[in-house]
Amino acid sequence: MKAEDIDKTLQPVTENGQHLSPILPEGVKNYLIDIDGTICDDIPNEEPERMLTAEVYPDALITLNKWYDEGHIIFFFTSRTEAHREYTERWLKQHGFKYHGMVMGKPRGGNYHWIDNHLVKATRYRGKFTDLVDKEVTIQVFDDEHHE
Repeated sequence: MKAEDIDKTLQPVTENGQHLSPILPEGVKNYLIDIDGTICDDIPNEEPERMLTAEVYPDALITLNKWYDEGHIIFFFTSRTEAHREYTERWLKQHGFKYHGMVMGKPRGGNYHWIDNHLVKATRYRGKFTDLVDKEVTIQVFDDEHHE
């Protein structure tokens, strides 16, 4: 699916006769993926010259492209700034990443706590990018062999 076709897949939602924000069809996920330290070497914004030479994490490329081909939405959500967009897009294309878009300027520093009116699931990257598996607490995580 192309980025311009995402809105065509959204399903309308109404409550008490009022329209609400539309939702994706069941089974389609909206993935927001970090870049530095998650799909490639961790490059700080202060060293943008390294962004074009970052080493890709092969398991991230394979998994993300598989999810894309399965019809999921892939957006990169990065702390890189708008000034880094061109380099970042060039690097993603050079390495063959399939994606729908990129959101720049994510706050830096980690310790994220996302509050939203839609279901949000979070998976911490710990060195292995795979399909997601269910844990006893019924959240989805990368199969990173740390199942505590």
